[in-house]
Amino acid sequence: MSYILLSLPESNSDNESNLNFFENNLNLNSKNINKINLPVFKIGTLDSLILQSEELSKLDNQLNLSIIKSLEILNSLLGDSTSTQLNLKIDNQLKSSYLEKFQWKNSIYRIEKSIDELINLISNNSIQLDNDLRNSYSNYINIKNNLINLKRKQNGDLSIKSLHEIVKKDDFIQNSDYLKTILLAIPNSIENEFLNTYETISKFVVPRSANLISKDNEFSLYSVIIFKKFENEFLHASRENKWIPRDFTYNDSTINKLKDEFNNLLIDENNLKNDILRLSREAYSIISIDYYHIKFLRSFVESVLRYGLPPNFNYYLIKIDNIKNLDLIYNQCIKKFSYLAGNAFSIDNNGNLLNDSKLNDYSNIVDTNYEPFVIYKIDLL
Repeated sequence: MSYILLSLPESNSDNESNLNFFENNLNLNSKNINKINLPVFKIGTLDSLILQSEELSKLDNQLNLSIIKSLEILNSLLGDSTSTQLNLKIDNQLKSSYLEKFQWKNSIYRIEKSIDELINLISNNSIQLDNDLRNSYSNYINIKNNLINLKRKQNGDLSIKSLHEIVKKDDFIQNSDYLKTILLAIPNSIENEFLNTYETISKFVVPRSANLISKDNEFSLYSVIIFKKFENEFLHASRENKWIPRDFTYNDSTINKLKDEFNNLLIDENNLKNDILRLSREAYSIISIDYYHIKFLRSFVESVLRYGLPPNFNYYLIKIDNIKNLDLIYNQCIKKFSYLAGNAFSIDNNGNLLNDSKLNDYSNIVDTNYEPFVIYKIDLL
């Protein structure tokens, strides 16, 4: 859903006449048109207004991206973008209602402050919240990836699978100064070859020590007892024979820790997911509030630059039900309000719009695409 925010100088436009024009010429009904009342902000010098215009333009784009990011995070967590966006609210209101009934939140963004102070207040608030959300989501992704790796180890074959649920204490030589138990994942296709050769691939392998611990469709897990002094030689020979050594040392505390690790990660992942869901909804709402305040503040600043003083303007929020109507509305508004630009825009005898290349001085300090009025497209994210 999209809107057009249009600002017109109060002295040059009659509100009733404008509303009649919108309804009769733009294929709109009264429900699609909302008049927004904005306060008059503290105005500084012309130079400061130009700098504020540039800063507001940058912040407008930045907050737009922050809102999109919060939606992307919500969609990634919930998996249904349409349902997610439909259920989101801004300041406990439906998104469309908040924008169409917009009121400047003076309790937070006090109009006694200068425009520079308001820009900094809104910017710092949103940027900090955006950073918090991104950092929290990054932490969540790390935990989720760790959990995926653990699940892979739990559900994979015996060459990669975590062994703490498979092996037992009795499978290992305990507290020996000379002997050590080695675990090997043997491809089933060469299991007989392994049994016939493991005793002779290196020195001092304990004869008949191979013990089958577990078996799956791809591998068989065997333990073999060797002398510690020849461990490296045995492991090297095992790899050359395509036997996969499994690095595992039995320890009761380690076993218990591994058993708890997965459950703890599940709990951490679930808790953090709930936290990020809450934070992303909060970020969406707060940054959207900031975004629309920036949008309207930008409209005020541009109006002062475009129309001059006194800063008395009419603001109209026009709902676009069909995006095809956008060009129609734009062109009709230019025809209707081209007089605001002096000689920059005019209409020929056939009713065609003429655009004078010699725009007035204000064209150099306001928007790149010059229009005879202040107009912004707002997408309801």
